[in-house]
Amino acid sequence: MKTNLHPEYQKVVYMDVNSGFKFISGSTKTSNETIQWEDGNTYPLFKVEVTSDTHPFYTGRQKFADKGGRAERFKNKYNLN
Repeated sequence: MKTNLHPEYQKVVYMDVNSGFKFISGSTKTSNETIQWEDGNTYPLFKVEVTSDTHPFYTGRQKFADKGGRAERFKNKYNLN
């Protein structure tokens, strides 16, 4: 088997920049920023815009714009209901 073929898999910390929520996961990505985690170890830090902490689907704040289908809109437009 060839050596140095696959990137190094390591634990990293993802931080939601909107809420400050942090979680640890595994990744092959590398980062220049690091953070000390609760276990005392230092891990690479990745800042992300959206996580399950702020995504509308997971927080229950999702808005549904239910306009109906084409046929329903046509019928409503010409009062054919």
